[in-house]
Amino acid sequence: MPGGSVELSLLQMGLLSLLIVLVLILPLAVHRVEENLEFFLFGCGLAAVTVSHMWSGPLILRALEDPIKITLAVLVAGLLFRYCNHYLQRITFKAVQHLGLKYTVCLLVLLLGLTSSLITAIIAALVLSELVIMLPLDREQRIQLTIITCYSIGMGAVLTSIGEPLGTIVISKLAGPPHHAGFFYLIQHVGGFVLLGVIILSVWSMRLKANHVIPGPHITDTQNDRSLKSMFIRAGKVYLFVMALTLLGEGLRPFALRTVSHLSANWLYWINTSSAVLDNATLAAIEITHDISDRSLTFLLMSLVVSGGLMIPGNIPNIICASKLGIKSKEWVQHAWKIGLVFMTGFFLLLHIVL
Repeated sequence: MPGGSVELSLLQMGLLSLLIVLVLILPLAVHRVEENLEFFLFGCGLAAVTVSHMWSGPLILRALEDPIKITLAVLVAGLLFRYCNHYLQRITFKAVQHLGLKYTVCLLVLLLGLTSSLITAIIAALVLSELVIMLPLDREQRIQLTIITCYSIGMGAVLTSIGEPLGTIVISKLAGPPHHAGFFYLIQHVGGFVLLGVIILSVWSMRLKANHVIPGPHITDTQNDRSLKSMFIRAGKVYLFVMALTLLGEGLRPFALRTVSHLSANWLYWINTSSAVLDNATLAAIEITHDISDRSLTFLLMSLVVSGGLMIPGNIPNIICASKLGIKSKEWVQHAWKIGLVFMTGFFLLLHIVL
């Protein structure tokens, strides 16, 4: 039954395993898939729900409703930034002029990471996607800065129930005894680790060097197009992307319940790298129970927020920024895995020492 326990046959398990492999590999190996990632993931979502027999009226309704808020935010922000672009450019020029590029990007990464839990990850990503194209960086450096900041946003957004769905689900599931989770619960448990991660990412961003070009929207030709048509097309792609992830997450839920729900915190920490393609809120809903220990909860949360930055489907900020800035899957992974490997290994060792 949808939402409950679903018994999968060996054939279903095999097909879903194959589907996960395809989602991981094809966007990186096949150019046509990379160019049409939204449609590819949508097809994978349909296949996953069909194979696991999870189709239901509520699922269809949720798949149609989940992307609405994000899509509207992208569209409204696009319209606002269209008319406020001149003022943003002026502010960006002054920041670079008075602070220098290094401290400007450091401040950008730090502020968006620390405030994303209050302004939401969506708004933080929209601000990032507008400001990054105004900095005097070449395409390669802008991609690096975008990925670094998306890691920062993804980590910071988990600290409250309003930052992103992951925090909402965790606080909701642990609201009762023995945890009695409230608004500040996640700040108390992972706030220190998240702050450390955001600071490290901010310092990491200072390695970027200025390019001798006038700041402006030069990432791709499409970024210069602020027409209403282009904005609606981008909003439509975001809608399809989020719908695809909703279907994919629900279709793979029985597989995750069967394979990861009873593993130890150490195993789950590394297996949760699957949140690079599977929504981290879905994994949290499966793995977190009311009797989970504080130590296990910290391990799970840190693995989910870090690994969500590895690939474009892993986090809403990734999806928004990749769509608006024309970043391809291969380009994202090329830079994101370096950061992800350092942070996954570093936090794993740190958590063992501290906890």
